[in-house]
Amino acid sequence: MDIRQLRYFIAIVEERKISAAAVRLHISQPPLSQHLKAMEEELGSKLVERSGKYLEVTEAGKALYKYALQVTQLMEEAKMEVKEVGNGVNGRLTLGINTFSYVGLSTILQDFQQLYPKVTYKIQQNESSHLCKLVRDRSVELAIIRLPLELDDFTVFHLDTEPFYLITSTKQKTFKHEVTLEEVVNFPLILPSTEGLGVHYLILEAFSKNQLHPQIVSECSDISLLLDQVAADFGASIVPETVIKLNKNNHIQATKIVDDNFNTSTGLIWLKNHYLSSAAENFIHLLTERKK
Repeated sequence: MDIRQLRYFIAIVEERKISAAAVRLHISQPPLSQHLKAMEEELGSKLVERSGKYLEVTEAGKALYKYALQVTQLMEEAKMEVKEVGNGVNGRLTLGINTFSYVGLSTILQDFQQLYPKVTYKIQQNESSHLCKLVRDRSVELAIIRLPLELDDFTVFHLDTEPFYLITSTKQKTFKHEVTLEEVVNFPLILPSTEGLGVHYLILEAFSKNQLHPQIVSECSDISLLLDQVAADFGASIVPETVIKLNKNNHIQATKIVDDNFNTSTGLIWLKNHYLSSAAENFIHLLTERKK
């Protein structure tokens, strides 16, 4: 049996006449009678019996009718859900987030949820280089990463550019306004991220361009731990502005570093020439609209 035959049988049961069912289904009567006979032969059971002008449903027919209703209903629900997923109304948004996060993410996700309330989410946080691997492996479709990185395989949508800040314990001296890299070298530094990654590279590059030699005492990719170390006066650190906005700590003070060329960019990436779900496409569309 197939879904079409089940629909035919539902019409026969509800109309109680082959002729009336044929009219309802917009087919001729002989083929409908043949489908009913084929179903009975396949199941080895009589499904309907004639009683006067009308058909009566047998016990076997009643059992089939019950399941036929369930199957056809499930089919309709499946078609509806697939269409919704195709339109991005339903489905799953898989998104990678850089360890330093993105300051506007919560608001964007809230707006996206209001537009597409049936979409579910898988959000993973990790270092930018690992997020690129997750996108390549299709573990997530989209990722918000820190630049620079090798991104030949990806389409990149620029989200934001922000300055770096020196963060120190409140036990240290307070700078009135801003601080230069020449002043930063006087502090023992805990570098965020780890060697070879975007933010780590940018910080070392900035010192190198200015022919400065920082006092690096530690590397730490866990932001909470890094902030705790700075608050305990283990060392100072250099972090993007987002970290300051997202992490409040009464024992830490932040001072903007003055250098027009010392900043960090955030981008949304996805694989080139690969299928994107409608949920992912709608998320990209929301972000691009925000940038206008």
